[in-house]
Amino acid sequence: MELREYLRIVHRGWLIIVLATLAGIGAAATYSLLQSPQYEAGTRVYVSTDSASTVAELGQGTTYTQQIVESFVLVTTTPRVLQPVIGDLGLEQTSAELSGDIEVSTDANTVLMQINATNQDPAVAAEIANSVTESLINVVGEITPGSSGEESAVSVEILQEAVAPESPVAPQVPFNLALGSLLGLSIGVGIVVLREVLDTRIRGEHDISTVTEAPVLGGIAYDPEAQKRPLVVQVDPKSPRAESFRTLRTNLQFVEVGESRRSFVFTSSIQGEGKSTTVANTAITMQEAGQRVLVIDADLRRPRIASYFGLEGAVGLTNVLIGKVDLADVVQYWGPHDLAVLPAGDIPPNPSELLGSPSMDALLRFVEDQFDIVLIDAPPLLPVTDAAVLATSATGAIVVVAAGKTHRQQLRGAVTSLENVGARLFGVIPTMLPTKGPDAYGYGRYGYAYTYEEDKKA
Repeated sequence: MELREYLRIVHRGWLIIVLATLAGIGAAATYSLLQSPQYEAGTRVYVSTDSASTVAELGQGTTYTQQIVESFVLVTTTPRVLQPVIGDLGLEQTSAELSGDIEVSTDANTVLMQINATNQDPAVAAEIANSVTESLINVVGEITPGSSGEESAVSVEILQEAVAPESPVAPQVPFNLALGSLLGLSIGVGIVVLREVLDTRIRGEHDISTVTEAPVLGGIAYDPEAQKRPLVVQVDPKSPRAESFRTLRTNLQFVEVGESRRSFVFTSSIQGEGKSTTVANTAITMQEAGQRVLVIDADLRRPRIASYFGLEGAVGLTNVLIGKVDLADVVQYWGPHDLAVLPAGDIPPNPSELLGSPSMDALLRFVEDQFDIVLIDAPPLLPVTDAAVLATSATGAIVVVAAGKTHRQQLRGAVTSLENVGARLFGVIPTMLPTKGPDAYGYGRYGYAYTYEEDKKA
């Protein structure tokens, strides 16, 4: 993926990332509030040997002392040192538990040791650090005896006694919040990337380009009231969705420019992607622009065109194809510009055979001579073969894709269905697109929404 792709993914899932980051900060804040304050007090000691009488012996003694200091770091947290501390201070801890509160360190190439003790009570922390240091001094005298029963040649001297600290060392609220936000951000980005990998639904123009090289002819903005007002171009001509259809009309005018035959089958991969409303509204905008348009409802399984236009659909295409009526008798005209509409008619038992018959081919040749453009509403490609069969007789097909509903493999299957019969795919129209965000049609360039809003303010 390119950087631009990652930015698009992050932009698409910005809300998840923000919520995950806030959750991480909230968890860190909760942890910091629930954690008891811890105070740390420490002593600093100097370890030396007393057996040097010459410069050479002094150098050897220093090297020896540096080596045993490393051992004393480990000795300090043993039960032999800690058990007397527990008895002297009356602590209700085992030596193993107390060792977890003790931290011993030494600087490289030195004979200095730092002994730190942590406790919820600052005074107790100081007492433990001082008591551990005294106990270590006694143990060192016992485990490092001098020669001939003399006192130990190794001595431990206290350079700095522990005092009760004024401020706690834990919880580290700023650090916890920063760590929580970083973890939350990482989890949020991970979720967004994982969703992008696992979610195969088509969201916008980019996803379509990964399936087919066919151009995107236009994008139809999402309208929650689409079911209640399918002919939005008529009832709300200034809405973003109505403007989407005008943009689509403009783009369709450049498809097969100069061709005498201009009949397009509008289909989709599955049901409910908005192909029928797309056909109806596009036809209205074309008729308003002065073109002679014929809309044919060739969805002989679930016809919708007649009901959208409020026309009688009992007699129509099927009746013409079987020779019962003449075309001129069943074509109806709608609206102030007399948009021609041919309803589906009676539902036949064999739609595919009827649409692929010589009668249908002859009908298309005739209406292509009578009208500037013919828009044909056909069933989805995946459930049935009607649209693929019909597309071979028409100039070509246009596939409607519902953003957020159709999966990439479904669109790929629809495109393959057209390729298998040799039908031409002129383009794809994504519907139900959001009006904002990276998946909105026209995102990143001056699109219809920007122009409309500017005109509206003028």
